[in-house]
Amino acid sequence: MIEVSRLWKSYGPVDALRGIDLKIEKGEFLTVFGPNGAGKSTLLKILSTIIKPTSGKVNIDGIDISSANEDARKRIGVISHKAFLYGNLSAKENLLFFGRLYDVPDLEKRIEELLAEVGLAHRANDMVRTFSRGMLQRLTIARAIIHNPAIILLDEPYTGLDQHAARMLTNLLKKLHTEDKTIVMTTHDITNGLEISDRIVIQILGKIVFEDRSSNQTVESFERVYFEKVGEGK
Repeated sequence: MIEVSRLWKSYGPVDALRGIDLKIEKGEFLTVFGPNGAGKSTLLKILSTIIKPTSGKVNIDGIDISSANEDARKRIGVISHKAFLYGNLSAKENLLFFGRLYDVPDLEKRIEELLAEVGLAHRANDMVRTFSRGMLQRLTIARAIIHNPAIILLDEPYTGLDQHAARMLTNLLKKLHTEDKTIVMTTHDITNGLEISDRIVIQILGKIVFEDRSSNQTVESFERVYFEKVGEGK
């Protein structure tokens, strides 16, 4: 579903990505771990076609994103620690706005289903500015998947969430995973990242330095690997 080959991204003299190679299968959940400055967000911005790489190639569902960004974008939903929602609109009005951008069919029914799925049906007509951080993140998920994308990209979605909100997010992502969607997430949250993913990688200074199946690691064993790799990268 996603194929990344020799991906580089430079900002002047700084190389944010240095030759990333990745293959992510349809329906797979990949979690990318790494310290601040590792280039994780840069990688997701390129995958979501927000920025262009300096060199290298990215295919999304067989589409070269350098020449067909609009086609690729229709297949992608992006979730960040920034909500990208309108505070002076209600939850329903926000979803109506984004649903119309994507020409979502039977939009009213789709919104009703999504608000129920993320546990916000009772707040459908409330202004988003009144929402807690956890509620905003749940509405962000609804916004990102309103057009039923095949690929979901999550950039540090656990940032700022308390334990209850984090657990709700994990449960939502597990549900999305069962729907045969391809998911790529960056996070510092080792416990939740291991729990919900199929495969894990560690990215440091723009390079992938470790890769494994999540099932092969416990939180304790992966923490040892992670801090060892981070220490080697300094």
